[in-house]
Amino acid sequence: MYPFIFKPILKEILWGGTDIRPFKGLTPSEEKIGESWELSHVDGNCSVVANGTLAGTTLDELIETGGEQLLGEPVIRRFGKTFPLLIKFIDARDNLSIQVHPDDKLAWERHRSFGKTEMWYVVKAAPGAALYSGFGRPVDAGEYLRCVEDNRLMEALGRYEVSAGDVFFLPAGRVHAIGAGCFIAEIQQTSNITYRIYDYNRTDAEGNPRELHTQQAVEAIDYTFSPNCRTDYAPRRDEVVPLVQCPYFTTNLLDMTQPQTRDFSALDSFVIYICMDGQATLCDDQNHTLTVHRGQTVLIPARTQTLTLTPAPQAKMLETFVDAE
Repeated sequence: MYPFIFKPILKEILWGGTDIRPFKGLTPSEEKIGESWELSHVDGNCSVVANGTLAGTTLDELIETGGEQLLGEPVIRRFGKTFPLLIKFIDARDNLSIQVHPDDKLAWERHRSFGKTEMWYVVKAAPGAALYSGFGRPVDAGEYLRCVEDNRLMEALGRYEVSAGDVFFLPAGRVHAIGAGCFIAEIQQTSNITYRIYDYNRTDAEGNPRELHTQQAVEAIDYTFSPNCRTDYAPRRDEVVPLVQCPYFTTNLLDMTQPQTRDFSALDSFVIYICMDGQATLCDDQNHTLTVHRGQTVLIPARTQTLTLTPAPQAKMLETFVDAE
């Protein structure tokens, strides 16, 4: 097994923009591409290998044949043969709906699915663009329902103007939304369960409002108030900068002008690299080499012991893996 790049799954969506294709080095078009699913094991959206001798192989087939060598024994023990993370780029030309995701317990009870904890890394943002995360003041279930009924929900949310490099961690249960003008990378649990609770009173082409899940969300929402839902960190060049550590994924930022060698001998998990900027060559302990550029995502098998990343001349990467419990 070697480092894998997958064919992007491009999603044409009404609220999407035109920045994803050029960001990834693809031919620009006027299609409204709202999302690029970079690495997915969601039913009906299984990623396909784009490089090397296994090009054309699905992620599902890789897991069946690679097993522990690809995922790692602790990962299989926790998640079975489901790849536990979904990696996306999202280009929001318009405001996305306000939504919440259930945790593992509620998602399993209702949908026989994983819950959805996720994080956002802002790639770029238009002036004044904002993300919504959590409530801006203490709110309980009753107040939430009153806000929805009175069309006041936006007033109750935490609104954060953003710029490139901003990070938000979104545990399951946190109400959130992506505002117009935000281009982000999203790392999330493999789950497609979303409760939509407000959609700006928009209608479709036939004049019908989108389905809302106001009541289903009551039990899913975590009403704990946090005065700051932004993840604060200090950027540093040529160091591993921790961003998020949770039971589902650990994410670091590598902003490199010099080669770095990462030692994964004690990890026993796959590792994902998402290239935010620049270009780098990756070389593992089996002498497999791969050059990646901005907009590409790479899956490093769990069997990899060490990996050297050489920027050319600079590269900014998100590094993600699953820590053993």
